[in-house]
Amino acid sequence: SQLAFLGQIVTRAGIHLPGRIDSAGDTFDSIPNGFAALSAMPVEGIYQIVGFIGFMEFYVMKDLTGEGEFAGDFRNGAIDFGWDSFDEETKLS
Repeated sequence: SQLAFLGQIVTRAGIHLPGRIDSAGDTFDSIPNGFAALSAMPVEGIYQIVGFIGFMEFYVMKDLTGEGEFAGDFRNGAIDFGWDSFDEETKLS
């Protein structure tokens, strides 16, 4: 939701990607903001977005190792900021 919010702010400020969004020659700035973009975007583009999100949900964004410390912890043991090595006093400060 943070990226969605940022995308709204950036596009409503008039900042768009350069180039074309499809082979028909439609440019990124020709797509309107908000939900109106869904009707203006090519159907294949919507399929790509849904497919990418589905791929991320099913294959990437999951706790593979069972080491998740909280809901949404997808580090899978790869990123450790050293929090466990701090004493209790440092953690509370």
